[in-house]
Amino acid sequence: MHTDWHVCGLVVQARPEHIAAVRSALNQLAGSEVAGDDAGTGKLAVVMEAADSKTLLEQIELARNISGVLAVSLVYHQQNEQGEEAP
Repeated sequence: MHTDWHVCGLVVQARPEHIAAVRSALNQLAGSEVAGDDAGTGKLAVVMEAADSKTLLEQIELARNISGVLAVSLVYHQQNEQGEEAP
């Protein structure tokens, strides 16, 4: 049985006046966590994880559609495949 695990790092650019609402909405997405932000520039560092790439891409798209978000940039992606090999 194989288990995939995907994690990515994103920079989310939001309107500075909306950063608190965007931070809250990002933290509510499954597998997402805002690791840090700069309220003055409206930038947030976000970590997302999911069991497969399709789910991860859907989560990124949800982040893009949050009100107040101007841009989402993928800066890091890692995939680990874990599992047992057949004898």
